Amino acid sequence: MIVVTGATGQLGSLIVDRLLERVPASGVAVSVRDIDKAASLAHRGVRVRTGDFTDAATLAHAFEGAEKILIVSAAIRGPGAVVANRAAIDAAHAAGAKRILYTSHQAASRHSLFPAQLTHAETEEHLAALGVPFTALRNGFYASTLSYSIGAALETGQLVAPADGPVSWTAHADLAEAAAIALTDDGVLDGITPALTASEALDIEAVAALLTDITGRGIRRVVVADEEWRAGAIEGGMPAAAADFTLGLYRAARRGEFDVTDPTLEGLLGHPPTSARSVLEAIVARR
Repeated sequence: MIVVTGATGQLGSLIVDRLLERVPASGVAVSVRDIDKAASLAHRGVRVRTGDFTDAATLAHAFEGAEKILIVSAAIRGPGAVVANRAAIDAAHAAGAKRILYTSHQAASRHSLFPAQLTHAETEEHLAALGVPFTALRNGFYASTLSYSIGAALETGQLVAPADGPVSWTAHADLAEAAAIALTDDGVLDGITPALTASEALDIEAVAALLTDITGRGIRRVVVADEEWRAGAIEGGMPAAAADFTLGLYRAARRGEFDVTDPTLEGLLGHPPTSARSVLEAIVARR
């Protein structure tokens, strides 16, 4: 039995879809906080159980009988994220899983300027210390997050953000396929993986140039000071904590933390990863 957590989320749902292309539904189970949202999976023959990272009893039930368990990192900011991830990993270990997989990040580090990477680094350390076979999927930076950056630019013609650096924008669909491969092909990805990234790293100026080409209208990159951007974001309705979190992304990017590309993902997929241009075209088409 393969168990996937967070199976109703953006990444988790795609992972389950790819997994069901590779194994029978009878061999797949999901752990979700709201089973009603997973009704379609139940109808497809997937075992659906309630699992909450903050309630160990639910995880014991959700993980029962699992041979492999994929822990999709908790969608929590701050110290609670590590606590939740560790609880899920410990529950997977207690359930007797023969391999535990975790969705980490290419820039996981105790020294990162982006807070999420500290969470991933600490979670990886905990997972490795258990002494059981594991896979930490060092996913490239999710390309879908570009939608948050470019929304106003499509209206104003200005892509306003702090100074940044190249980022290897990587599509959820490609990372979901890689996770499904890791869950079903023994020995393909063991331990902490290489960075699972798209083939190019682009800074925001390059993103603005792509948008100009895609939309046929000028999109100009405008660099603003960190504090000016933070104040504007908060004035626009972003909570202060979220603004600080996002500002860490820009600071880490300009230090080069996301300026990494690796051929591993392409090798797994057997085809070139989705380009940032394709992701941007899809975002623009939806607006």
